[in-house]
Amino acid sequence: MIKSSVPPLSIPFVKACACGNDFLLIDSRAVDSPKSSRPTADADLAAITRRICDRHNGVGADGVEWLFPHATADIEIRLLNADGSEAEISGNGTRCVATYICAEQGKETIAIQTGAGLKNCVLTSKTESEYEFEAAMGEAEVAREMAVNLRLREVRGVPVSMGNPHYVVFVAEFAENWQDEAAQIQRSGKFEHGVNVELLAVNGKHDVHVRFFERGVGETQSSGTGSCAAAVAAMTTGKAESPVRVHTSGGIQIVRREGDQVFLRGTARLLCRGEFFL
Repeated sequence: MIKSSVPPLSIPFVKACACGNDFLLIDSRAVDSPKSSRPTADADLAAITRRICDRHNGVGADGVEWLFPHATADIEIRLLNADGSEAEISGNGTRCVATYICAEQGKETIAIQTGAGLKNCVLTSKTESEYEFEAAMGEAEVAREMAVNLRLREVRGVPVSMGNPHYVVFVAEFAENWQDEAAQIQRSGKFEHGVNVELLAVNGKHDVHVRFFERGVGETQSSGTGSCAAAVAAMTTGKAESPVRVHTSGGIQIVRREGDQVFLRGTARLLCRGEFFL
């Protein structure tokens, strides 16, 4: 065994997963601890996020949910994507944080302050390894259909905001090069704050299949806000009715709408905890 008289600087983390979306949950105060001697400056959080999310030289994840104390909510979170860029919210990441708080504190109704406002998560069921929550995601803002010119063709999609930007493209099936076209949409310059792209195939009034290409990450197995955006786009255009089962590569989530309010239900699991050496 190799021994060192100087212990490495490290940051404790918990890894969680929701429908194939994996996140690292890190208490921001750990970065300020005497052990690390590092401030929680945005540049530092971004740099740490890039390193720890690397799937070859780090722990690997779609992003980090940085946890902060909050005066009135149970917790405040800031989501940094794998490339270090900040996003307003992740529905799946928020559910991972709710799962962590439920497991640690036994709470079943959890208020989480996000970059897209306060989100309330209610535990609906749990087993030894999985926790199912329904989260009140607020109102969806649906804009008119918009065309985007790609290298070889034009695509038309529905812009939807769930507190973060989405562009939903209806398809009959998923083309082999859909990731390339989604990346072209992101680079088109049509979206001031970037955009998360969803390709949506409707399979019935209550079932849709979706593929996701997210800002700062690329292709992901699932997306909570993306599932909401896709389901709302399908409902708004009359192609689906509430509730909608959203089938993703990582599992099924259920989106329902009551009036203007959108609700997202799905499972999450805590995978492991450890320390990342800086």
